[in-house]
Amino acid sequence: MKFSVFQVSRRGGREKNEDRMGYCYTRESGLFVLADGMGGHPEGEVAAQLALQTISALYQREARPLIEDTTEFLSSALMAAHHQIIRYASEKGMLDTPRTTLVACILQGSGATWVHCGDSRLYVVRDGEMLTRTRDHSYLEQQSAGVIKLERINRNILFTCLGSPTKPVFDVAGPVVLQQGDKLLLCSDGLWGSLSDAEIVRQLSAKGVSDAVPDLVESALKAGGDHSDNVTVLAMEWETPDVFESTRGVSTDSIMDGVFASTIQAGGLEAGGDDLDEAAIERSIAEINEAIRRSAARKV
Repeated sequence: MKFSVFQVSRRGGREKNEDRMGYCYTRESGLFVLADGMGGHPEGEVAAQLALQTISALYQREARPLIEDTTEFLSSALMAAHHQIIRYASEKGMLDTPRTTLVACILQGSGATWVHCGDSRLYVVRDGEMLTRTRDHSYLEQQSAGVIKLERINRNILFTCLGSPTKPVFDVAGPVVLQQGDKLLLCSDGLWGSLSDAEIVRQLSAKGVSDAVPDLVESALKAGGDHSDNVTVLAMEWETPDVFESTRGVSTDSIMDGVFASTIQAGGLEAGGDDLDEAAIERSIAEINEAIRRSAARKV
């Protein structure tokens, strides 16, 4: 596989950043994950981090180097993350549980399959147009799609998430066969809540992901003003021609079986911790590149 990838998370006008994101891959498979810890409940950042760590750990165990059934994996991994959050709350004796939204995508061969719960979104953009995007698990989105018809309710409220006492509702989609230049974008509601779908697609299509993503995040923060939500974006461009010239280009061709690279870190659970800044992202990318070099050296 060959792709370019870029990720940014900004705190905005909130006291802390409860969003988490990351990606990991083997020689023949890639996983991209984003979670948005929910305000109004305790330790949203912990719920988001637990979700990422759980799914990443399961992926590392199952990707050898492929995931045998991506739909089944994404469904079971999401439920495992949910149960980890519930277990954490139980062990801490918490009266209310930490909660988070989640969107996760697996790339294998030339196909993309994804799962989502809540209102963190995935967009697929092709030739300057939105090919598809996830539909939020909110009353507003479901009513717009004709799934439900409800009155006298705040339609922006989510009716499902990870960490809730009730079983999560989630959707799995794909595989969508990717073409040269297709872009996938995972984001928290801090992005799409401030920018329209048309604006997101326009900016993402105008540049490579390493330039488009920072611009999108800045646009969302500016539009959100002093009270902007956390804004987190993880985007990938499939098989870009200049992948080897980009500092954020990834080629998995030289990775041996059994090698697993990840930007999903074990830390970051402290309340009020630092944003996922560019330096942290660069360190993660350096670790991945080092893993590739080590595997290539062993192959020689």
